[in-house]
Parts: sequence; C-alpha cells; structure tokens
Amino acid sequence: MKSIGYTQNGPVDSEGALSLLDVDKPTLGARDVLVAVKGISVNPVDVKLRAARAPEGDHGILGYDAAGTVVETGSDVTGFAVGDEVFYAGDVTRDGTNAEFHAVDERIVGKKPASLDFVESAGLPLTSITAWEMLFDTFRLVEGQGEGQSLLVIGGAGGVGSILIQLAKTLTNLKVIATASRPETEDWVRKMGADHVVDHRGDLAAQIKDLGLAPTYVAALTASDQHWPSIVDLIAPRGHIALIDDPANLDISLAKPKALTISWEFMFTRSMFDTDDITAQRDLLNRVSQMIDAGTLRSTVTERAEALTVGTLTEAHKRQESGRVIGKQVLPGLSS
Repeated sequence: MKSIGYTQNGPVDSEGALSLLDVDKPTLGARDVLVAVKGISVNPVDVKLRAARAPEGDHGILGYDAAGTVVETGSDVTGFAVGDEVFYAGDVTRDGTNAEFHAVDERIVGKKPASLDFVESAGLPLTSITAWEMLFDTFRLVEGQGEGQSLLVIGGAGGVGSILIQLAKTLTNLKVIATASRPETEDWVRKMGADHVVDHRGDLAAQIKDLGLAPTYVAALTASDQHWPSIVDLIAPRGHIALIDDPANLDISLAKPKALTISWEFMFTRSMFDTDDITAQRDLLNRVSQMIDAGTLRSTVTERAEALTVGTLTEAHKRQESGRVIGKQVLPGLSS
C-alpha cells in the first residue's frame, strides 16, 4: 500500500524526511479494525517525532488523527462492521495514519460525525481526547460543575485550546480565560466561546488580576516553562495545573506555598499501556460526534489541503513548526 513516511529523523527538509513509500498492509490483531483512511490531520506530535525519534526498522509512518471506513475486522471485534464510518487518534506505539490503510484497536475508535465529511472529521479526535481528558480525568471535573470558578487556557487558539474552550463552556459552568497574542487569534478564541482574552506575550499574572479572577484551573498547552512563575502567581490556592507540552525545566517548589496540584495530560497513555479504562476514549469520541451533529460543538479546522502528497504534508509540518497555526490542519487520506 502507499504511505508517506520517514527513514531518518531530523529537519523536515533533510534527506530521509517525508517521502512516498510502498509498504505492506497492516496485519490485524484480534481487537483491531482495518480502516481505509480518507482524512488525516497534522499535530505537533507528528513534528516532534519526525524531528527527534529515529524510526524503528527502515521507516516510520506518522499521523495520529484519521477518519475513514472500516474494511476489515479482527476476530474479536464487536463494536464495528465493514462499511462503518469512524474517526480516532490512534496509538503512538504503532504506525500512523499517513497511509492508505491503518490498523487500530476498536476500543479507541468512535463513530464519525454524520454532519462532517471525512477530511473535516479528521481534525477532531486527538485534540478532543486531550481536552476531554484534561477536564474530566485530570481536573476531575463533573459535567455541570465549575460555578464560581475559572479556567485559564494558555495557547487558546491552537488545536487543543480551540476544543477545550468549547467543551468547558458547553459541559461545565467554568468561566474561561484564553490567551492569544494576535488580532486573528483573539477573534478565534472569542468565537470558540472564551469569556476573556489576555495576551501571553504580556504579564499574565497582572492581566488576570486586572480581571479580578484567580483561576482554579490552568491548562498550560504551550511554553509552560516560560509562563511558570506567572502561572503559580495567578492561580488560586489549591488550584490545579495541567500541562501537555515538554518543558525543559520546572521549579515545582514554587507551587508548594499554594499547595498546587501539577499533572501531565497525555492522550496516548491509555493505548500505550492498555489501561483498564481504555474504552473511555471510544465513549468520549462518540459524545463529541453527537455534539458536533447536534450543533453544540463546532469544527476547529482552519486549513484544508486538496490532496495528500509529500509536498502538501511537508508544508503542513512546516506550518506546525512555525507555531502560527490556528485551530487544525487537515488533508485527505491516501485512500480518498
């Protein structure tokens, strides 16, 4: 089958970066479904792995979002049949979705939103899982809770921030503050539902205090080491900070006087370790799909390519590396 992979880690323009490969079709495990991939998206994890992680064997295939059609099922699959339309974010320990066909554990697969096409649907899974887990697993919020409390989303215009704002406003009573530093990103986070917008290039703590707020929850989605002293300053005592990025160094002793909780959110944990609650990702994706179809959530896609080629995927990686992507980038799959 056709795929776009890499044979050597490093810069996106280097030899051994993204190239068209002919590889074997995946072999299914008992709980796997084989999906003809009709839509994908590009996330920061694709860029990080391509740059830093050498492929196992002679090549690696990236891509951790997909929407497509089930074409084959493993012997123990019970939730899907051939012809079903699905979307999911995959497993970082297996080959990715930048291929004609992709094998994935049925327990982390959801039913594609009926109101979106495959390409648009592919922009939702990874960010929705991350945002949902942050709210309800990491922060341990309960739907409908949060009255009188606030959430600060640092990096609100990115893929995770865009859906996190929506989920917080739709499913909780939290007041949401989002950071943005350009007029277009400020407009975007307001469209997503943010109650307040502050500039992460300025003094975050001073801006939050000017609003008369002390967030109970902080979602540090980017540059958490850069903002760390301000986060500790502005958050409420006994508040909770969740991170998804890779800070080089954090002085967690700063958090002791306020008795803060610090957590990482990593949406691949359930699939990597086959946790007892792995099916939670299937369930939340089905909820997101229903909310999209009901109009209570909106797509976060802002950039859509006409075809998936080495060239278009390379440009998408470059856009991710620029740090200026608003919302999500999507491309057709190789089975389109």
